[in-house]
Amino acid sequence: MNKKLLNITNKIRERSADSRNKYLELMNDMQQNNPPRHHLSCGNLAHAIAGCSHDDKTTLKNEKTINLGIINSYNDMLSAHKTYENYPEIIRNEANFYNATAQVAAGVPAMCDGVTQGQPGMELSLFSRDIIALSTTIGLSHNMFDGAMFLGICDKIVPGMLIGALKFGHLPSIFVPGGPMTSGISNEEKAKIRNDFTLSKISKSELLDGELSSYHSNGTCTFYGTANTNQMLMEIMGLHLPGSSFVPANSILRLILTKKAVQQVIKNANQKQGFLYQIINEKTIVNGIVGLLSSGGSTNLLIHIIAIAASAGIIITLEDISEISSITPLITKVYPNGKADINEFHENGGVQFLISTLLKNGLLHENVTTVIGNSLKDYTKSPLLKNDKLIWSHSAFKAVNDEILRPVNKPFDKDGGLKVLKGNLGISVIKTSSVKPENRIIKAPVIIFTEKDSFINAFQKGELNKNVIIVMKYQGPKFNGMPELHYLTPMLTIIQNRGFKVALITDGRMSGASGNVPAAIHLSPEAIDNGSIGKLIDGDIIELNSNTGTLNVLVDETEFNNRIPSHPVSNNLGVGRELFNKIRDNINSSDKGATFLNF
Repeated sequence: MNKKLLNITNKIRERSADSRNKYLELMNDMQQNNPPRHHLSCGNLAHAIAGCSHDDKTTLKNEKTINLGIINSYNDMLSAHKTYENYPEIIRNEANFYNATAQVAAGVPAMCDGVTQGQPGMELSLFSRDIIALSTTIGLSHNMFDGAMFLGICDKIVPGMLIGALKFGHLPSIFVPGGPMTSGISNEEKAKIRNDFTLSKISKSELLDGELSSYHSNGTCTFYGTANTNQMLMEIMGLHLPGSSFVPANSILRLILTKKAVQQVIKNANQKQGFLYQIINEKTIVNGIVGLLSSGGSTNLLIHIIAIAASAGIIITLEDISEISSITPLITKVYPNGKADINEFHENGGVQFLISTLLKNGLLHENVTTVIGNSLKDYTKSPLLKNDKLIWSHSAFKAVNDEILRPVNKPFDKDGGLKVLKGNLGISVIKTSSVKPENRIIKAPVIIFTEKDSFINAFQKGELNKNVIIVMKYQGPKFNGMPELHYLTPMLTIIQNRGFKVALITDGRMSGASGNVPAAIHLSPEAIDNGSIGKLIDGDIIELNSNTGTLNVLVDETEFNNRIPSHPVSNNLGVGRELFNKIRDNINSSDKGATFLNF
């Protein structure tokens, strides 16, 4: 085991001792004093099973049988979540075969950042994670269930489900993926189409045709954004069946793995094992961080991991992540960090290769509880069908393409694809895995924006064709919900491709698919919280250095401190945004998880 990683884990454990012990005491109390169905009155139980089939009612009358609660994020607007349309029926039928039952305990909202990108609804996206957590707990609060299955894939859905699920950590639980869509046009083609539209070389109709050639069927989008980073995280943390994250949607193997997940959680419930509070601990969280950094995953997961850990009584800081990044090599290149998509990643070893080389080099905790056992080595094997039987094998994937995956001793970069930046502007994060080394340091004057239209106008007028750092402030969680600013990426890329040095600094978020322009994001404190970003004015010189992990404004300290920012008036009306004003008032900073939940 890498000694530095072991020391970081021990430091987290010591820091979290009080809150973790309180969490474990609560889980033990729920396990001992709230056995499912046993405390329900006949009236309670009758209400809960009134809609069940005759056979399920008969089974549920027997308190010794297993009843699974399904938390479902199905809707047919999200391609990734369309896959779940028939899963409840599949799960119920499989449970019945093993003399168990299953019920959909709750549906949770599942919004798509791809649909709301650049739209007012994006301001509700981050809030939806905590709403999903609350919805999950409401569903499971009926106390009807001996185990739980979670059907979720995309950006805020999986973190929200896990945050809520951890409040029912005494239940054996499993997360069930739906798989990616088949590959469409290449990512290079897609990027060219978007750039051509930004430069007015093609029509909106041609742009739409290009997008539809990329996002063309049900299943997860095939780039390595937040949705697919979620799936990697669930697997490396032992919450998926091994090798199941990126098995294609609609395949026979995907169906069989879903059935196997039902069998596994029933087995765990019968044998009193696989409890969620046992799976998620300090070691598991550290493993998740290593997986995120080594694969160059979504920056959104930095916020989510902090909140997930807090729900289990574990205190994670950005400094922890920065320390882990310094010893974790970047060993994966998947679009937008490389040319390959998630299907190519999976075919070349995927998560199994990632875990294998990290374990071999002491960069993961091996002795952890998972949904299938007590060793992460189980996750170095991939599933396949042999004579119609599901088996796990080390030889289930192609020879590794070293342009997609590399072993720890031959990395793409010596440290992780995400880094923490600190300085007199506060603390922020940057995704470096897709940024060329020559673009990782920039010193330039800033131009200030507070909303997208003024930025777009400046770009179209050619006012940004120079070495410049774009500051997009008042985009933090308290002010407007911390929307993603991915729609800026094509324009920033064009400026960079014209030969200019360009970067973005914001207290908002970028997409999990952020591109090759350096972007210091999640800056905290945010502008509305008297953060230093609010004091910046046009022409200030900022130095961003991804190599040293620093971000500083080069202005006389006294002058800068004496500046009084003029806060803009927030516009939180429309598409229901006004209903969330109390949440904005009570949300914490991005480096604390950007959550309004009380853990």
